[in-house]
Order: sequence, then structure tokens, then C-alpha cells
Amino acid sequence: MDLTITVLVYSSLAAAAAALGAAPLLVRERLPIALIGWSNALAAGLMLGAAYALLLVALEPGSGPGAGGALLGIGFVYWTRAASRTTELELNRLEEMSPDYGYKILLVNTVHSSAEGVAIGAAMAVNLPFGVLVALAIAAHNVPEGTVLCAVLTSRGVRLSDAVGLAVVTNVTQVLLAVVTFAIVVAEPSVLPWALGVAAGALVFLVLFELLPECYRQAGPRSIAMVTIVAMGIVVLLSEQGI
Repeated sequence: MDLTITVLVYSSLAAAAAALGAAPLLVRERLPIALIGWSNALAAGLMLGAAYALLLVALEPGSGPGAGGALLGIGFVYWTRAASRTTELELNRLEEMSPDYGYKILLVNTVHSSAEGVAIGAAMAVNLPFGVLVALAIAAHNVPEGTVLCAVLTSRGVRLSDAVGLAVVTNVTQVLLAVVTFAIVVAEPSVLPWALGVAAGALVFLVLFELLPECYRQAGPRSIAMVTIVAMGIVVLLSEQGI
């Protein structure tokens, strides 16, 4: 199979995994806020594990390009948050009914998926096993992220089937950027450390300044720290076998 098609397939599967996040809502219409917090913590841990693995590879040829890419990734996320006025947006306001809140939640998830797409594409360019591992980690991350998004949307009166569709649609940029990143890196291999750094920096910034603060408010620091560390540790251990 052509490697570009492989990237397309795995990034698409990762994006579609968000639909599985609706499963808890089939059992219980209104999820406890602590469960949403743990879902966010699981997503954060998986994202941190992927970022660690990406940065480790990015710094192998030298710290300059990888570190420069990380700064670019951080700058991109910071700028998009400021431009979209989502810097102070809380992700767990289930009773918030203002029209723009739902749109901003969808925008935040789209920004997340953009960084994840770069991560998948760059990892696939390193080697196939590493790329598959990162894609699977992102797919697993998309499940609890989909749970949170579906919970927010259904609390606003959106039908569950429509919420599932929106959760998957917000990940379309993940697929597009995975394929585009892979194509660019294959055409110009010197870009690889920069791409890996961009993905790692963006993912870490999103976790530290967006997901974890929300988790602490939702479920408290102790349980959140445990879930995040365990999820991150699993990805890190697997990545050492896949790199």
C-alpha cells in the first residue's frame, strides 16, 4: 500500500474514533462532571505521551530545529486561541446556552485536531511503526475528547447522533494536515525535525494551558494527576518500542 494512502487511512481511523466517545451517553444522558474531568485527563495524558515521543525524535539530529519547531507550535496555538477569543473558555459548562459557546467549543476541538494531524503525518515520515503508534495514541485520545464534546453538545439540546457527527467532523483537519505534513516531509526531509517540534510544542501547550486546568476544576488534582501520568506512561513505554 502506498504510504500516503496509509497515512490517510490511519488518520481517518483516528478521527473516526471520536464517535466512540458517545458510548457513555447511551447509558446515561447526563454524565457526572467528575467523569468528564477524568475523560479530559485521559486525553491529556495520551497527548503528553505522544508529544514526548515526538520531541525525543525531533531532538535526535540536534536541538535547534526541534526546539524551533516547538516554539512555532506553541506560538500557533497561542495565536489561534487569542484570535478566536477562546483563551478563557471553559470546556465543561454544560448549562451554558449562549449561541457562541457551542461554536467556540467546536473551534477549540478543531484546533486540537490540527496539531494532532501534524503529529501523525510527521510520525509516519519517521517510520511506519512509530507513525502507527502515534496514530493509535491520537485515536485513543479522540475517544474521551469525543465524550466531552458530545456531553457539551447534548446538554445544549443537540441530538446525540448529530453530536457524534460533529465530533468526527471537527477532526477533519486532523486527516488533512496528516496527509499534507507527510507529503511535505517526504518531499523535503530536512523539514522533519521542525514538523515534529511543531506538533510536540502545540500538544504540550494545549495540555498545560487548556486540558489540565479544566480537569482540576472538574475532578480535583489528585485523581487527575494519576490518570494523566498513567496514560502518558503507557504511550511513552510503547513509543520506546516503536521508535
